Amino acid sequence: MAYYVYILASQRDGAIYVGITNDIVRRVYEHRIKAVPGFTAKYNVTRLVWFEAYDDPVSAISREKELKKWKRAWKVKSIERDNPDWDDLYESICN
Repeated sequence: MAYYVYILASQRDGAIYVGITNDIVRRVYEHRIKAVPGFTAKYNVTRLVWFEAYDDPVSAISREKELKKWKRAWKVKSIERDNPDWDDLYESICN
């Protein structure tokens, strides 16, 4: 089973959210339809702009905690290294 650490954004240079899941398609969909009230629903953070896959939950949880401690500029740099236009990657993972 794969585990994913992901970053969602409301828009380029907008609000950013770091999360973890074992089903990235389902979880991003839940964010998109605002299934759970909270930060992502309140600030319309629905665009998947970055993610990494891990083979085990311990590594994924460790990476998520690391990213949450990062300064915003470091997160933006990671996003822009892999996704310079901040494209929504959701459709690409649904196939």
